[in-house]
Amino acid sequence: MAACGWCRCRAVLALRAAGGSRWGRRGAAPGEAGAVHVSSPRLCSDRESSVSYQELKNLKKANVLHIDVRERWEIERDGKIPASINIPLNELVEALQMNPADFREQYNQKMPAKSDHVVFSCFAGTRSRQALSFAASLGFSRVQHYAGGLEDWAKHESLEKK
Repeated sequence: MAACGWCRCRAVLALRAAGGSRWGRRGAAPGEAGAVHVSSPRLCSDRESSVSYQELKNLKKANVLHIDVRERWEIERDGKIPASINIPLNELVEALQMNPADFREQYNQKMPAKSDHVVFSCFAGTRSRQALSFAASLGFSRVQHYAGGLEDWAKHESLEKK
C-alpha cells in the first residue's frame, strides 16, 4: 500500500475513539470537516517502520526506549523482552501525553521526547503497529515496531519473567 490517507485517517479515528475530541470533531469521517490528518507517510511503510530481532537487539544496546503494549496479565503470564517497559495499548495515548513527572512515577522510566527513538512490541506485531500509528499521530518522529514481537524474540532468546 502506498503512502495513503486511509491508514493515517484510521490512526486518527482510533486515537479519537481512545482519547476523545482533542483530535478533531468526534465522529468526523476521513476527509470530512473536523477530521485531522497525520502528515507522516511512514505509517504506511512497513519496511521503514518495523525492525527485525537483530535490529531490535542492536537498538537496545544504544538505549532505545522499548515499550511493550501487551496487557499486564500477559506480561505476568508469558514474561517480557528484557529492558522493555509495559504500557498497555489502551493506556498509550494518555501515557504519551502525560506530565513527565507523572510518567516517571507511573512507569518508572523517563518520559520519551517526541524526537527520541521508540520501538513498540506486543505478542506478534498487530498491537505494536497500532501503537506506532498512535505515537506518530501524536508527533513522535522516530518510532518503529518489532513486527515479530514476543513470539519471535522467544525463538532467539529467553524471556524475562516477573
